[in-house]
Amino acid sequence: MPDYDLGIIGGGLAGLSLAIQMARQGFRVVLWEQKSYPFHRVCGEYIADESRLFLEQLGLDLDSLALPQIRRLLVSEPGGQSLESPLLPGGFGISRYLLDHLLAQRALAEGVTLLEKTRVRGLRFIAEAFEVETTQGDYNVRQVCGAFGKYDRLDLSLRPERLPAQTGVPTYVGIKYHLRLRWSQDLIALHNFEGGYCGISAIEDGRVCACYLVSAQAFQAAGGQPKSLEAQIKNPYLRSIFTHAEHLYDKPQAIAQVQFAPRSLIEDHVLMLGDAAGLIPPLCGNGMSMAFRASALLSKRLAPFLKDQISRSELERAYQEDWRQAFGSRLQTGRFLQSVFGRVWPAKILVNSLKNSPSLSRILIAGTHGKDFTAQLD
Repeated sequence: MPDYDLGIIGGGLAGLSLAIQMARQGFRVVLWEQKSYPFHRVCGEYIADESRLFLEQLGLDLDSLALPQIRRLLVSEPGGQSLESPLLPGGFGISRYLLDHLLAQRALAEGVTLLEKTRVRGLRFIAEAFEVETTQGDYNVRQVCGAFGKYDRLDLSLRPERLPAQTGVPTYVGIKYHLRLRWSQDLIALHNFEGGYCGISAIEDGRVCACYLVSAQAFQAAGGQPKSLEAQIKNPYLRSIFTHAEHLYDKPQAIAQVQFAPRSLIEDHVLMLGDAAGLIPPLCGNGMSMAFRASALLSKRLAPFLKDQISRSELERAYQEDWRQAFGSRLQTGRFLQSVFGRVWPAKILVNSLKNSPSLSRILIAGTHGKDFTAQLD
């Protein structure tokens, strides 16, 4: 008999929320996380309201946290022309440092075996189960899910042909700061600059998250140093922020080798979710809500499989179809915006078009946000 019904590689939003849902249904769940909570991640820290009820059902008391409620969107092009639009239904701001920690605590409370500071070295699918080798020992589990984020070492063995160096797809660098500055708590901003764009929104405790994505080419041209790159930015909004804001940490969080090429959803029967299933363009609305939604979709399909009510092939087909229906159009919208943002003239044309057509703004916002999905938990 396997040691666990389900093993989850990676303790980010997708992995933790899936672990909580499956443990609540009585399954034996183990989750392996390389780091120790709490810790920071490079991520824009805005969550659309489509995820609010889901998080509350997982056991998070969001009201008690007094989080910023975000209802307005400001977009600027590299030269500084801007537009403002209502952001409906909107969302709220919360740091990954706090959110991941709260979810990890909920996972432990639900009985998940949460192994921090543990790296998965390798795995093999044998006789309808997985042998998983980790730095804390070996495990035998019925099903493995990959929620390990961006290009974990496991990718070298699972799908090396899809790593950035082999695909030829453009790559980006992500930089995140926590700041103190005068900022409207209900506003999220997307400021373009040549080579990239920066999202800025309020989080808990009066802080502001500033997270930008820049092409690897532009980053290297600036000497590979965030400060050098920021000194060259001409967008007046960003110049003011980077000049006057109080930086709360000695150095920013950084991540490299970010790309948005499609990735395999299933590899050697390992079911992927979150960024392991494909890095989501930030302009899809928010990858965090999409990670939560993917965990809800997968939880619904895993339960009957682990109860021997459906076959492994039925599980895999159903999950792939669920993913396509849930995220197909949203990803298309996000990839379109990704192709425009960070480019001077395309961004200028888009901002001017949106200023002249409020209905177009509403269409793009709707295309990057979803509806409440808690019915998928029933």
